[in-house]
Amino acid sequence: MIRLQNSLLISFPSKSIAFQKLSIFRRISLNKYSRKMAPPILSLALPSETGRVLSIQSHTVQGYVGNKSAVFPLQLLGYDVDPIMSVQFSNHTGYPTFKGQVLNGKQLWELIEGLESNNLLYYTHLLTGYIGSVSFLDTVLEVVSKLRSINPALTYVCDPVMGDEGKLYVPQELVSVYREKVVPVASMLTPNQFEAEQLTGFRIASEQDGREACRQLHAAGPSKVVITSICIDGTLLLIGSHQKETGQSPVQFKIVIPKIPAYFTGTGDLMTALLLGWSNKYPNHLEKAAELAVSSLQAVLSRTLKDYEKAGFDPQTSSLEIRLIQSQDDIRNPEIKYSSQLYE
Repeated sequence: MIRLQNSLLISFPSKSIAFQKLSIFRRISLNKYSRKMAPPILSLALPSETGRVLSIQSHTVQGYVGNKSAVFPLQLLGYDVDPIMSVQFSNHTGYPTFKGQVLNGKQLWELIEGLESNNLLYYTHLLTGYIGSVSFLDTVLEVVSKLRSINPALTYVCDPVMGDEGKLYVPQELVSVYREKVVPVASMLTPNQFEAEQLTGFRIASEQDGREACRQLHAAGPSKVVITSICIDGTLLLIGSHQKETGQSPVQFKIVIPKIPAYFTGTGDLMTALLLGWSNKYPNHLEKAAELAVSSLQAVLSRTLKDYEKAGFDPQTSSLEIRLIQSQDDIRNPEIKYSSQLYE
């Protein structure tokens, strides 16, 4: 390990950022060397230019939801991603049966302590998705605090997964925890229409309502809000809002999204991951990031639909699992087909 680190140090100018980070890592590792040999962690010594993401979401052995929908696309966009599985199921819950385990708050904190004890807890981004209990969500808030004590510039991207189409599928008490504790510490929030209504307390029945919901959420904490799907008079929209400076009016925009006649699983998880990935590359242009994310997502869904039809399945009879492996080019280099429209 010492020989490897010395050879790496020779490769960088002494004043470079990479050299400085590698030097810090080397000192930490050498201090521990007499106790136990630790492997060199190149994702820390030579960090990705895009970032290092801790993603706390669900996991399924088969299919693409939760971390299975988020990790691979973020890696394709150049991010180092460390996943923690809030649940581990055989398959998603839309099947007749499923088996698996649920991580509790104590177990989550044990993983965080393990990372910290080995100086592995430096992240540029935290991403959270489905969380099924108040105790686990409370622990996630402790994780946010811990990560920001190490990197105050941490970006926390929260998909407040609570329900859809007028129906909650998490315990009711989670709503108040999200509203009162999570929203204030989030950097970017990606609710759907129903979730935005739960967080703001009023019904969204128009574009103006959606914009007002974004403004209320800004006032509570996050500088970036993307309501990923709003259905107004049969038209599907994304409404985004970026408050670049506290007290300023946010830049707000919409994207009209053509409806695809099928039901897909994992789309919200994929969308939030894409928004994280592209918004970090275009930090001052959320509308550009949203255009890329929507274009990529729609390309993945279109490919998925075609593949199911090619295999002889009727897409109207069941939920469709997105085809990520087959859509790598659409994720890496999406062709922008859906343009944003700025509000006055």
